[in-house]
Amino acid sequence: MKPISSTLVHRVLPPENSGAQIMPTLILLHGRGADEEDLVGLSQVLDERLLIISARAPFEYAYGGYTWYEVGSIGTPEPVMFRTSCEKLHRFITDVRSSYPVDPSRVFLLGFSMGCVMSFAMALTAPELMRGVSANSGYIPEGTYLEFRWRELQNVAFFITHGTMDPVIPVDFARRARTLFRQSTAQVEYREYPVGHQLSDSGIAETAAWMTRLIDAPV
Repeated sequence: MKPISSTLVHRVLPPENSGAQIMPTLILLHGRGADEEDLVGLSQVLDERLLIISARAPFEYAYGGYTWYEVGSIGTPEPVMFRTSCEKLHRFITDVRSSYPVDPSRVFLLGFSMGCVMSFAMALTAPELMRGVSANSGYIPEGTYLEFRWRELQNVAFFITHGTMDPVIPVDFARRARTLFRQSTAQVEYREYPVGHQLSDSGIAETAAWMTRLIDAPV
């Protein structure tokens, strides 16, 4: 499947097992200093029916790889880069939905670290574009230009994971997200694991099972 021309460079992994004309689709969003290859190994443990699209952040990172924005203090994205990335990612998701054989009722995001922040940004401002978000080791970008639609999330599910020993983005940011979601209409599952700033094997397995349940659930 040839990649389309859009706002973000990306890699496409067709489903391992699908005879459907339209497919449940997962968009992978990497963290700082990585690229579109970083998370594709997850395809080995995720649902075989998924069309997987792994996006590259738009800015080169000074120490290698790519980034979505620069960081001031933890939890505070640099506003100009952050806004540019949000606008590019929103357009990219829209292009993916219209240009690939996507089941529009079963679009998922999976983000790690900065990619998690971007996933929260998209889901909380454009919930109509997705069915679920796997949010790992990140935070909700409060205090930015974004206007969150907390009362319009009834059709979006979130699976939030974080390591209790994370030295990069402390687990308190995930707990803050859990608190914020209490005002929402979203379906939320929350997990902590005894790891650092990483995806744990247990978290990946639970995320995969959660996503399969959503794929199989009636729309």
